[in-house]
Amino acid sequence: MAIHPIEFRYGTPEMKNVWESENKLQKMLEVEAALARAEAELELIPEAAADEINRKANTHYVKLKRVNEIEKETNHDIASIVKALAEVCEGDAGEYVHFGATSNDIIDTSQSLLFKESISILRSKLVDLGKSLVKLAEEHKNDICIGRTHGQHALPMPYGMKFALWVDEIHRQIERMDACENRLCVGMMTGAVGTTAALGSDGLAVHEKVSEILNLKPVLISNQVVQRDNHAEFVMNMANIASTLDKIALEIRNLQRTEIMELGEQFDPEKQVGSSTMPHKMNPITAERICGVARIVRSYTIPALENNPLWHERDLTNSSCERIMFPEACILLDYILNLTIKLVNNLVFYPENIERNLNMTNGLIMAERAMAELTRGGMGRQTAYALVRKCALEANKTGTPLLDILLKEKKIKQYLSEEDINKMMDPHTYIGSSDKIIENVLKKSKEWF
Repeated sequence: MAIHPIEFRYGTPEMKNVWESENKLQKMLEVEAALARAEAELELIPEAAADEINRKANTHYVKLKRVNEIEKETNHDIASIVKALAEVCEGDAGEYVHFGATSNDIIDTSQSLLFKESISILRSKLVDLGKSLVKLAEEHKNDICIGRTHGQHALPMPYGMKFALWVDEIHRQIERMDACENRLCVGMMTGAVGTTAALGSDGLAVHEKVSEILNLKPVLISNQVVQRDNHAEFVMNMANIASTLDKIALEIRNLQRTEIMELGEQFDPEKQVGSSTMPHKMNPITAERICGVARIVRSYTIPALENNPLWHERDLTNSSCERIMFPEACILLDYILNLTIKLVNNLVFYPENIERNLNMTNGLIMAERAMAELTRGGMGRQTAYALVRKCALEANKTGTPLLDILLKEKKIKQYLSEEDINKMMDPHTYIGSSDKIIENVLKKSKEWF
């Protein structure tokens, strides 16, 4: 019986396949095989034994069912894998399985392989999302809308600015993930407290050779574990990415409000139902799901940070937590990345509402421009601010268009002609350097994605 929503509702096949039990077992067997190969190359175990271990170190021979049977008796996951691998090896090769290693050499190194697979999937989808946002920034760079601060109408801006802003942020998230991968995905074969004592003078050579075989960078120093500041960084990066996706979805949700309705999710009225009781509803359910699941991904930052301080050279308090945290965080982040790509690729725009909202305040949003033009015309900035503010307050109180009040103000006409005043009140022409800013992002994005 399925219990967790990841089992039946959330997640993609590609990320679930990374963290399913069979693949986790396979990665641990690959580490055991690499250990045997490294030790044979250094003449610590017979080459024939290493060859046999490498032949059998896969889930075709070492069955998950058998490992689980042994674990019920031993109550130790890695010891169960070692026994299951040893018993399928012919001759005396099984005697050499796991020589010189401790459990977490296998766990942490195999987790690095899982992290590499996960990061590859996440990175690919971040690139896809970035490309989708680039397309939107390009398509809407000349569509002027109202910008809002504190939820209030502020100044005009191109819709392309919103998307270009997110393009830049997605690029930073990719950079962070790349930097994190370099620190996180390391190999470790250093023994019970990090000294490689069981392997004697060949310990460091084995440690480095195992990492080389697995295409990992060997950790410079460890105790019984790769230090969890690396893992905390990974989880915090995922939480940061989730917050970016939350930001994008939240903005889309807000812009889909009935009172605003400038853009929104695609809705199929022939099939989709918005409410079980209100037939008219077309809810932003995809964006809301992104925001909701993002909260779960962010919640893992605290346990990830608490896993770094362990007793002495290591205790077990991180282990149970990580069994839950790593797969869930990766699966859920991948899931909402998929949703966000779907969301932005299927946005519906309502140009008439964009224009309506741009002019909703009867020109009040052009007050800053009036102040700036008066200052450029020779009036002091503070005087200009006070004068335009007085006009804006009157316009707001009476519902009169700001343009009409400015045209009646004698002090303003000393600095600006009637033609100047009419011209400056067009919100479509008050967008500063935004076109160049968007173009700069679009140009840089060709290097990023």
